[in-house]
Amino acid sequence: MNGTLCDLRGVDKSFGDNRVLKQLNLALPAGSVTVLMGANGAGKSTLVKILSGVHALDSGSISLLGKDFRPSSPSAAIRAGVVTVHQNINDGVIPDLDVASNLLIDRLAEPGYGFFLKRKQNYAEAERIASQMGLALNVRQSVAELGVADRQLIAIARAMAHDPQLLILDEPTSSLSASEAERLFLLIERLSAKGVAVLYISHRMSDIRRIADRIVSMRDGEISGVFEGDTLDYEGAVNAMLGHRMTDVDITIPAPGKRVLEISDLRLLPGSKAFDFDLAENEIVAVTGLLGSGKSAFAQSLFGLERPASGQIRIDGKDYAPASPQAAIKAGVFMSSKDRANNAVVADFDITRNITLPFLVRYSKLSFVNRSDERTTASQMIEALSIVCQSETDSIGTLSGGNQQKVMLARWLAEECRLLLLDEPFQGVDIRARRDIGRKIRETAKNRATLVFVSELDEALEVADRIIVMTEHSVSAEFRNENVDLNEILTAVTGAMPAENGNASRTAHA
Repeated sequence: MNGTLCDLRGVDKSFGDNRVLKQLNLALPAGSVTVLMGANGAGKSTLVKILSGVHALDSGSISLLGKDFRPSSPSAAIRAGVVTVHQNINDGVIPDLDVASNLLIDRLAEPGYGFFLKRKQNYAEAERIASQMGLALNVRQSVAELGVADRQLIAIARAMAHDPQLLILDEPTSSLSASEAERLFLLIERLSAKGVAVLYISHRMSDIRRIADRIVSMRDGEISGVFEGDTLDYEGAVNAMLGHRMTDVDITIPAPGKRVLEISDLRLLPGSKAFDFDLAENEIVAVTGLLGSGKSAFAQSLFGLERPASGQIRIDGKDYAPASPQAAIKAGVFMSSKDRANNAVVADFDITRNITLPFLVRYSKLSFVNRSDERTTASQMIEALSIVCQSETDSIGTLSGGNQQKVMLARWLAEECRLLLLDEPFQGVDIRARRDIGRKIRETAKNRATLVFVSELDEALEVADRIIVMTEHSVSAEFRNENVDLNEILTAVTGAMPAENGNASRTAHA
């Protein structure tokens, strides 16, 4: 390992009375990929924003290549050789511009550059940058026409074009396929071989196992553990991040009730392996797996958004093949999507109406809606989920993304159903909000079956009675949430566990 490229000593940062970073010490070696892990609220984002020139530190020091480093702006950080790709894709691309302009945006911002005077040269340079990332895109195409994965790759390619000394990547594979992620990993390896220091923020174990030279765990604004060497201690890193053993969860698994969901010989895709699965009243089962494993396809099949290739699904002993979400809801199957847009968030509506929207008939009589009953329901859910707002009449557009997520969960938790599908219910919320949501899910689980689709293992362990792992659009392993071996789950998630493993057996309930 090479010498230290960036060194942080005694870094403090507060926002009002909230001390976010506390005497933080961190060394980033040249030519090394340092993975930074931390729960929501640990201070990761603040640390990244200090390094990228968005925030100034309150006290302490940062050195870069042996010189004092205190960037006054993101552009100053870039000029010094520190380049950041933020988690929010909108921070890295401008949809109204074409691909070429996005790849060259930092140059275009320079006084007197003159994009239109150099149009031909710029398109050629943009094509060169794109080819380095393996991007087969028309550089004259508007970014607004591209999907999330392509936008992510454009943001990364833009960062690479700066020839950084320190490259900071915040959850860069969140929207990428396995092949796209692999292209990124190869680029990172080439950069680290040239002596670039990489700070890679992720909780994805597949990423960490593939790319990490060392792991740094962060908790409550401090570094809680540094793990390096020939054999990285992944479980130790996760435990240091959480402040407790990942498997030390306070979950009492209830006795299952009547069988609600029965799945037989289900194939999500024509070429995928068929699987069986049962789910009973009172049960909460977490479904986890890597990006592209089939979690979302499974959820969408159950909610009438997609049709499985073959197999049988039964709800309460009756054949179930919903042609639409409306048909699913009528059958007592509710789904909270990870995408708030798919949850039909109506920006012009207040919190109350966003919660009650799919069930207005319940509050209606003779074509009139009883607003008082609506507000009562909304008030109860606001309290139950600790939604931060002034009142139930606030416009949903005034809420943070995390609180909007809570409102969408409240919509489906407020009504009784037979099967509740929650797709990434903790997305965009901090660890305290996550626990509020998890507690409410478990409190309301009686007399229904619940499937929770999550990417993070700690989320699964905090909420579920059982955990099933999906790989290649099929169920590959199953674990009861009692004294589970974290390494076994991690191995199953990465696809290395054979299907014959005993933990992969189907669990059926009488």
